Amino acid sequence: MRVFVTGASGWIGSAVVPELIDAGHHVVGLARSQASAALIEAAGATSHPGSIDDLDSLREGAAHADAVIHLAFRHDFSDFAASGRSERAVIATFVEALEGSDRPFLFASGAGGITPGRVANENDRLPAMGADGPRGGGEELAFAHVENGVHAVALRFSTSVHGENDHGFVAQLVRIAREKGVSAYIGDGSNRWPAVHRLDAAQLVRLALEKAPAGSAVHAVADQGVPTREIAETIGRGLDLPIASVAPEQAAEHFGWLGSIFALDIPASSAITQQQLGWTPTHPGLIADLAAGHYFRSAS
Repeated sequence: MRVFVTGASGWIGSAVVPELIDAGHHVVGLARSQASAALIEAAGATSHPGSIDDLDSLREGAAHADAVIHLAFRHDFSDFAASGRSERAVIATFVEALEGSDRPFLFASGAGGITPGRVANENDRLPAMGADGPRGGGEELAFAHVENGVHAVALRFSTSVHGENDHGFVAQLVRIAREKGVSAYIGDGSNRWPAVHRLDAAQLVRLALEKAPAGSAVHAVADQGVPTREIAETIGRGLDLPIASVAPEQAAEHFGWLGSIFALDIPASSAITQQQLGWTPTHPGLIADLAAGHYFRSAS
């Protein structure tokens, strides 16, 4: 298949592109800069100039593709509502472009926060909140067009998609621990985060492209729920720092914007995904990946 990929040079996308190419697919990656284009082309894909703000470039990319995988997202935690509005515009553009074609449309979503405090599964649906929902209500919008011939599949990624050179949430926790001189967790640290290795996630995306039915959600989850205290303890050992609890009311002061996320209890299962797609995570789990030490060598 000729697959148009947004976020092709990003953290997850740069692992998905070679996974798709190795399976025989031709990849066209959205490139917002010459540097992104160079990375995409070095991986063996074709670059397509544009950005997620350039809806015409998205329409053009989709028009010439057999499938679309949308992985890009504006991670602006200072104005997350604006990020959601941007995402909704992108989803709307793609479903319009793909309507009536039954071409696969895979889009990034999240496995966390669907059923807080309870293990979420693939059959759980996000509450109908429209544009005010998570990621601009993208799941709800895309799934509403399945009956109109859009082969929509939600890629629900774990809160932590980890691996060497990760600059996401876990890397930020390492940075904060260095700056504060203590590796902290919130409250009793029993709240849980789902996690998956980046390379396992990339394989899942490829399998979902090839096998996932329209209207389904797949969970990129290897660790169902890692207690945040265990994450903090592993970071503390790796940095040789004390480990301490932070009261919930002090989480924002200690962790900044990450505090509200690190406080969540959002475990998720991938049992249905593994059975349906034949996906078995084989790379290190989050704690083993932290213990390997690369997060501490690369942190600044």
